[in-house]
Amino acid sequence: QVQVVESGGGLVQAGGSLRLSCAASGSIFGRYVMGWYRQAPGKERELVAALSSGGSTGYADSVKGRFTISRVNAKNTVYLQMNSLKPEDTAVYYCRFSNVERDYWGQGTQVTVSS
Repeated sequence: QVQVVESGGGLVQAGGSLRLSCAASGSIFGRYVMGWYRQAPGKERELVAALSSGGSTGYADSVKGRFTISRVNAKNTVYLQMNSLKPEDTAVYYCRFSNVERDYWGQGTQVTVSS
């Protein structure tokens, strides 16, 4: 049984920073793509950042230069450093570990950016 748990969300003023953490526990083996997604009220879930097992990263245009995804392999943990936050970054942020055989999602953590 694999569990994926996010933490680090909260309320921050525009221009501030937050770091989200995501830890996968249980029997998780092999290579995974780690990703952060977000879903704002009334909108579809969107990919924010992704990190492949080989270290390649990708970002949504809206967060490039402000967000950074990183990981600690030994801990099956992935982070999302969010700087220069904007009110439009307000959403529930989800973590995902996936490969061709498995797809694990966390429950999400709320990020609210006040203007």
